[in-house]
Amino acid sequence: MRLLLVEDEKRMAQALCEILRLEKYEVDHYADGLSGLTAIESDIYDIIILDVMLPGMNGFEIVKKARQKGIRTPILMLTAKSELEDKITGLDGGADDYLTKPFMTKELLARLRALGRRNINTPDGTLTFGDISLDTNTLTLTCTINRQSVRLSEKEYRILEYLIANQGQILTREQLAVKIWGFENDTEYNNVEVYMSFTRKKLTFVGAKTEIKAVRGMGYKLRCDNV
Repeated sequence: MRLLLVEDEKRMAQALCEILRLEKYEVDHYADGLSGLTAIESDIYDIIILDVMLPGMNGFEIVKKARQKGIRTPILMLTAKSELEDKITGLDGGADDYLTKPFMTKELLARLRALGRRNINTPDGTLTFGDISLDTNTLTLTCTINRQSVRLSEKEYRILEYLIANQGQILTREQLAVKIWGFENDTEYNNVEVYMSFTRKKLTFVGAKTEIKAVRGMGYKLRCDNV
């Protein structure tokens, strides 16, 4: 799961990035409001952690502009302010949750897990398409017909997660590279091809009829014609 952290306090940001990466989240960090909004508008993130007091543009403005542009990604706001009016402003502006500094790490992680479940719209933490089921907690791929399962690598999981979340759409190699490897990663597009091959082999291994279809000159989409 890819998170965006927009936080200008350097020590806080470093600590949060370290904690989140230990929890197997992929994290991109920006320290000002304008850069944060630009990153949010890319719409590649699964959850956004957004500080209120930021240089350039405050968190309330960022949430409002993001929602106006149709970005529906769950947003958790962080602030040193605990006044009720500030919480109301953030939530009414489009934030999904609100956490006041200082906070316990366990509470932050619990709130992120809750937002992650809300984002995929499955109470049991699974994504499904055709004859496959993807467990978002254990990264396990299962064929729902024969119950054969296999554990995916992180990149394989993210490829299938992204394809399932955008089922019916063609995703370009550029979209996949940015979503899975991030903006600042110099990923060669052949890396996308390599991990696509790995993921297809996992689908074959579990005996799924669902396949990743390459659309010439455009990208990839999921297809399952025989279920």
